[in-house]
Amino acid sequence: MLYYLYKLLSGFDLPGLGMFQYISFRSAAAIILSLIITTAFGKKMIRILQRKQIGEEIRDLGLEGQMQKKGTPTMGGIIILSAIIIPTLLFARLDNIYILLMLTTTAFLGLIGFVDDYIKVFLKNKEGLAGKFKILGQVSLGLIVAATLFLSEDVIVRQNVKDANGEDIQEIVIDAETGEQSLQYVTEDVKSTITTIPFIKKNEFDYEWLVSFAGDASSWLKWVIYALAIIFIITAVSNAANLTDGIDGLASGTSAISGVTLGILAYVSGNIIYADYLNIMYIPNIGELTVFVAAFIGATVGFLWYNSYPAQVFMGDTGSLALGGILAVFSVIIRKEILIPLLCGIFLVENFSVMIQVSWFKYTRRKYGEGRRVFLMSPIHHHYQKKGIPEPKITTRFWIVGIILAVLTIVTLKIR
Repeated sequence: MLYYLYKLLSGFDLPGLGMFQYISFRSAAAIILSLIITTAFGKKMIRILQRKQIGEEIRDLGLEGQMQKKGTPTMGGIIILSAIIIPTLLFARLDNIYILLMLTTTAFLGLIGFVDDYIKVFLKNKEGLAGKFKILGQVSLGLIVAATLFLSEDVIVRQNVKDANGEDIQEIVIDAETGEQSLQYVTEDVKSTITTIPFIKKNEFDYEWLVSFAGDASSWLKWVIYALAIIFIITAVSNAANLTDGIDGLASGTSAISGVTLGILAYVSGNIIYADYLNIMYIPNIGELTVFVAAFIGATVGFLWYNSYPAQVFMGDTGSLALGGILAVFSVIIRKEILIPLLCGIFLVENFSVMIQVSWFKYTRRKYGEGRRVFLMSPIHHHYQKKGIPEPKITTRFWIVGIILAVLTIVTLKIR
């Protein structure tokens, strides 16, 4: 909104007004405001949650210090969502399709998580929202994202034009001032299902290749495959983030690390100079997402002020489902979804630990008559708790692993 105020007042010579045209300035403002919202107003929100007795119901799982958390306010995800949405509305360009899509994702999954927490807290149903309704919501969001990417004329990528042999076409360009000649690739802006493959020289993958056998039908069938991939990614990452939110500061800290990485990827992908230098896909207008991700980083880091050990508030499903979904949709939009297993490796391991535990337990119960476990407890962070490792140390070590994975993700820009 403030960007449009700047446009309205641009005819006046007001000091500092021109700063609003720069993404870097608006991103910095967004992260500062987000931190202010979480730290300054977070305490007031916690008091409101305490007064309304919105406390976490804790089951005794035999974990050290676990029962001391009983009654800790939950639904703190409201703080995170507010700290993302408000700065984005104020500092981002709201005519940008990618910003609108991320705001929709935040509100949509936040609402699903809120309903789940409401059922648990106020209706005293420990199961919360039925799993099938959560999945239905995540699938619906996936369809919304896929339809937007397919239908919106603003969603394009810039690709090199190729000749009949599949080689990039180059043309001679003469500098108007110096008269120097140089070769440049001929490019065009197109709608595409192309994405990025890490560690490969020609690191672009098109979902159309999966349906190339379909002939002329592949032009629309590729979007069906793309939509299914988006649905799977959103569902997997959103639920994985939910599983990760099991000990103080783990989900919020890990999300912040992933957010920083995605912000860097979005910025270079939306800057034609950096994209050309790094030889990566240039996506017009994607740089505006830097403002959104700045608010996301501020919200998750600021939330740690109260969520770090010992937590004064839990984010609940209101926060965790939204955080995972935001990372998933953001990755899809900037065409980096294949990097998710690397970037969100912590979420992936947490998810797999549950799948392995449940699958092995069911298999051994059928075969031996009694269920056996791979881990002392799942998700895997509880396994380490059972081994007697203090909760803060587990969280810190997971953050360190997350930082290593983030660095490796950024390195994929150059290592191919």
